[in-house]
Amino acid sequence: LLSLGTGTTSEFDKTHTAEETAKRGALQWMLVIQQMTEAASSYMTDYYLSTVFQDLHSQNNYLRVQENALTGTTTKADDASEANMELLAQVGENLLKKPVSKDNPETYEEALKRFAKLLSDRKKLRANKASY
Repeated sequence: LLSLGTGTTSEFDKTHTAEETAKRGALQWMLVIQQMTEAASSYMTDYYLSTVFQDLHSQNNYLRVQENALTGTTTKADDASEANMELLAQVGENLLKKPVSKDNPETYEEALKRFAKLLSDRKKLRANKASY
């Protein structure tokens, strides 16, 4: 299973003063709650899937690809400007060089190549079985 995320922002890593948060209106609080819910849902889905694949001793058959520190216009899903597309392409290029996780030093580039070979080998195996 190749799980492709749309990315998250590091917005929740920032600290805010009580004065700043007291100035938030109802709409701003609703947006914060929505973002937190979406982030938690994405995280929990990844956690559950990786746990299931580990329990089945198939952890190499699951790869989640997601940048978790988007900033600026790259966080806006509705910005399809050429400049933002170039920024997102650069984010993707940078992500390829990052390790998959703290526990897995393999880079995303290496993991995706391994995953592509795994899928290709399985397709060949199915094609060979079908020819019998």
